[in-house]
Amino acid sequence: MILGVFKAGAKGFTLSGNEQAPAAESLKSTQKPTPRTIAIIGLGYVGLPLALTFGRQYPTIGFDINPTRINELQQKLDSSGECTLQDFLQAPLAHFSNDPKHLAQATIYLIAVPTPITHDKLPDLSYLQSACELVGSVLKVGDIVVFESTTYPTCTRTFCVPLLESTSNLELNRDFFVGYSPERINPADKAHRLSQVVKITSGSTPESAAIIDKLYASVIPAGTHCVSSIEVAEASKALENAQRDINIAFMNEAYMLFDTLGLDMAEILQAARSKWNFLPFYPGLVGGHCISVDPYYLSYIAELKGFMPQIITSSRQTNEAMPCFIASKFAKQLESAGIELQGARVLVVGFAFKKDCKDMRNTLVPNLCDELGGLGLEVEVIDSLIDKEQARLEYGISVLESSQLLAHSYDGVLCNVIHSCDSAIDFQRFCKINGVFMSISLDKA
Repeated sequence: MILGVFKAGAKGFTLSGNEQAPAAESLKSTQKPTPRTIAIIGLGYVGLPLALTFGRQYPTIGFDINPTRINELQQKLDSSGECTLQDFLQAPLAHFSNDPKHLAQATIYLIAVPTPITHDKLPDLSYLQSACELVGSVLKVGDIVVFESTTYPTCTRTFCVPLLESTSNLELNRDFFVGYSPERINPADKAHRLSQVVKITSGSTPESAAIIDKLYASVIPAGTHCVSSIEVAEASKALENAQRDINIAFMNEAYMLFDTLGLDMAEILQAARSKWNFLPFYPGLVGGHCISVDPYYLSYIAELKGFMPQIITSSRQTNEAMPCFIASKFAKQLESAGIELQGARVLVVGFAFKKDCKDMRNTLVPNLCDELGGLGLEVEVIDSLIDKEQARLEYGISVLESSQLLAHSYDGVLCNVIHSCDSAIDFQRFCKINGVFMSISLDKA
């Protein structure tokens, strides 16, 4: 078996070299053992924390194809706001590059690229394909590739491994090994950072699974949970996010029902929370790169196998319908206040998909704005955290700063999220005397 061997040491593990199978003897004879270097492919919300965490103990290359991103990271800056200067200073062995040739020195590759969906709600594996081809071009005998990108069960073996094999001309479990360790990053959550959350691990062989598990355990104080197969690890991640999507969908559907009955959802939630085992899920707009995406990956593989998922699919439909419901509810309140919808000026507070987060991926606020505009309302949006230029380029929406509202007044204000930096602002005061103030989020009810 060709497998890197870890030896325990005072500072974790070192790679002693590659054991060899007879079939690879001629390949190996020209290779010299090299110090173990870890390469992280993709430096977004998942990859950067990984690079800085491993960079505390091991030589680590953080790779991204975006030169602007690499430049800011080399200056110890993170525009996403997830990692601080202290995080960079505590990772002296990490360095960053967009030059593929630097990847050749690595023996372990962690792939953490985005796995979004297409406009047709199908898995978009283009980033994953590019990463596999890149790593395959430098893959050597004895190397290990671990995937962190969320995907559907069987994707690693049926999609990623063939790409690695064809690009490298190496064979899985003879020349190289793979694993899957799903990311559990929660953007803007400072209480559950990478090192504080149990890490699920797996490998293509029992031996590689043990090595991968030991590697992660050496940098994750919260511990690891090694499962029996890569497919189990893939499924566990998809299940985590689909479960949350389903629970929120139930709350959203209940919100729609109780609104039809003329009942106050906030008061209903407050009453229900008085029972000890009531689960803390709340209605709202479901965006972001996880909850609003991963269920589609499960639906894809389910339908591919001839299984038609009912709850997963209907939950997605319910959550996707929330912008229409919220816009209609807001419009009814405006009309009840005697405000003519056509030409009424309204303000939407918060463009990011959740509080204290700069991430705009899959935010449903543009959908909400479209719904409001379709009712004749003139819509303005503010958000003090997000990249305004990126919002304009990606969504065609000009987002204001809160400081630009001082002399403004609106017929209605609709709050999606209020970031902590704006928590001192009383947005209700921007309503006209007969204006309507409404909050989408009921998690403080």
